[in-house]
Amino acid sequence: MRDTIRDQLDRTLRSTNLDRFGEKYTGKVRDTYAYGDQLILVTTDRISAFDHVLRQTIPFKGQVLNRLAAYFFEATSDVVDNHVISVPDPNVTIATRCDTVPVEFVVRGYLVGHAWRTYSNGKRELCGISLADGLQRDQKFEQPILTPSTKAVEGHDEDISREEIVARGILSEQDFDRLAGHAFALFERGSQMASDRGLILVDTKYEFGLTPGGDYILIDEVHTPDSSRYFYGDTYEALLADGGKQRQLSKEFVREWLMDHGFMGRAGQTLPDLDAETRIDIAARYIELFDKVTGTEFIPDTSENPEARMTENLKSALSAAGQSKY
Repeated sequence: MRDTIRDQLDRTLRSTNLDRFGEKYTGKVRDTYAYGDQLILVTTDRISAFDHVLRQTIPFKGQVLNRLAAYFFEATSDVVDNHVISVPDPNVTIATRCDTVPVEFVVRGYLVGHAWRTYSNGKRELCGISLADGLQRDQKFEQPILTPSTKAVEGHDEDISREEIVARGILSEQDFDRLAGHAFALFERGSQMASDRGLILVDTKYEFGLTPGGDYILIDEVHTPDSSRYFYGDTYEALLADGGKQRQLSKEFVREWLMDHGFMGRAGQTLPDLDAETRIDIAARYIELFDKVTGTEFIPDTSENPEARMTENLKSALSAAGQSKY
């Protein structure tokens, strides 16, 4: 697989030009096209960390994320309705268009990542939740905690408490609690699915949208390595006891690489470039997680012209649904 990844280094999907399908919005990772009451979501090979899009792309990352998201949306559809209408292409999802709730519902089962960095700096409150003294990195919480953040259009998302969300009028108490309940239920399902595959779902974020009919649904992505962190279950306890670094499948190792190269997204810091071998390593980690989580082998599409492939697949899907303009 590493040779296949290497061959793809100069043929990654950095951006798309599918304007025939609607007005384009460019996010950190996805190109989104507004198509009537639907959205065409194209997951590219861009990668972001610390709210910055890196200059280099990761081969097959878009296919892994889109297919993993589709896998988990289907596996959790009985827990919460979601926005997926169809997945006509390895990089593309056709979704219901709705108003995005400007809050990310971050559920944490373990003290790691941003939570650990906050805790190790001496703070004992996170998003209005009090944390006990004496906790160690990677320790499991007695119960998962919810640490919401504002969904920034640009720049860094910010931690926010339930009380602040309600006080600002972002969500009512009733709606916040309903979505928080959805988030915890999704985390429970994701944790069980991870456990079945020998993994631990450490933390993750969920995003919700409000449909024109007034229903809240799950949107964006779910339980992917861009939105979630996984530990290997078989070595967790031993590494925790020894104070060692956990074996994990997530994007955290990209953040750690950036930190090792002097970048945390702060003013005055220079975003480093990913060398070819690091890009291959990252792609291999994404594919490893796909294989591990789904129990299937990731078979990449190596089309030389992915945009032409996506165009034809979209035209076919929309035509079959009686919605094509072509």
